[in-house]
Amino acid sequence: MISHLVLLKCRPDVSQTQIDDMFTQLNSLVGVIPGLLSCSGGENNSPEGINRGYTHGFVMQFESIEARDNYLPHPEHKKVQPAIHTVLNECEDNVLVIDF
Repeated sequence: MISHLVLLKCRPDVSQTQIDDMFTQLNSLVGVIPGLLSCSGGENNSPEGINRGYTHGFVMQFESIEARDNYLPHPEHKKVQPAIHTVLNECEDNVLVIDF
């Protein structure tokens, strides 16, 4: 199994409706993109204070490396990307992605 972890720096003026829409669109990919097993995400609520400006994140679970690799160029993934870009802060490091 492959975990796809994405951290986002969202603009402070973004509405909760926009954030909810982004997560709804991401969650809707489960069952549509082959090999995408789950998606969960939300707003940072860690009390540690070491989030380095990342305000939201999500994790997708894929059944294999191949499933993850097929997700990246998938047309349904491409349809969700504008919802993500709409909420992002305008800075160089507004997204951090690691897979493990």
